[in-house]
Amino acid sequence: MGQTPNAVRDLVLANHILAREDVLDAFGHVSIRDPENPEQYLIARARSPEVVEEADILRFTLDSNPVDPASPASYSERVIHGALYQLRADIGAVCHFHAPAIMPFCITGREIVPVSHLGATVGPIHRWSSRTDFGATNLLVASPEEGLSLGRAMGADFAVLLANHGGVVAGRTLKEAVFRTIQLCRNAELQIASLQIGDIDPLTDREIELAGEFNLRAPVLDRAWDYWSRRAGEDYRATASLRAVAG
Repeated sequence: MGQTPNAVRDLVLANHILAREDVLDAFGHVSIRDPENPEQYLIARARSPEVVEEADILRFTLDSNPVDPASPASYSERVIHGALYQLRADIGAVCHFHAPAIMPFCITGREIVPVSHLGATVGPIHRWSSRTDFGATNLLVASPEEGLSLGRAMGADFAVLLANHGGVVAGRTLKEAVFRTIQLCRNAELQIASLQIGDIDPLTDREIELAGEFNLRAPVLDRAWDYWSRRAGEDYRATASLRAVAG
């Protein structure tokens, strides 16, 4: 299939991690821009993330058309991924999800604000409603126009909530996207729990900047990836050793 082996392996692992951490369930998806061809991206065929295997990974153009016309069906909302890769050359991975932790914010319109140093990693969180540009729909982001509208709502940042639907988080790398996505959900859980006790004291803009910068350093991302890989039942160190031998 001409896939980049390490990218395929890492993308499968990302699917399993995000499923294990209750970000993805039967639905949702994660993708990676092809490191050898930035005009294409990799995403699984239409399977639940927890059961995705290497053979399920497909390749698409940034218009979200399959490179191989004989490929099996993929997610109808893959246009979200293609649109963000088109709009942002700095984005290397994308996740779309409907985690219960964020859904109250998607439904009420209340903002998720960073309330912990790890939550600061997400950065500004924007909001998008399909009603604004498209009126009443089935809420799926399935057309190129809808994908581009959503992508523009993210602006120069890395997270957006979809009204009554879910969230989209991006990263410059796959590890960064996974880290941001999980921490968005954790922060949402903490915010809701804290509101049961009293008023919240969110981080300042400067605290968000400093904490976010620190959390995105390679040692922090690797430490979290290693931990989440073990929880997903996969040995990251063994995978890294195989890469070293292959490389």
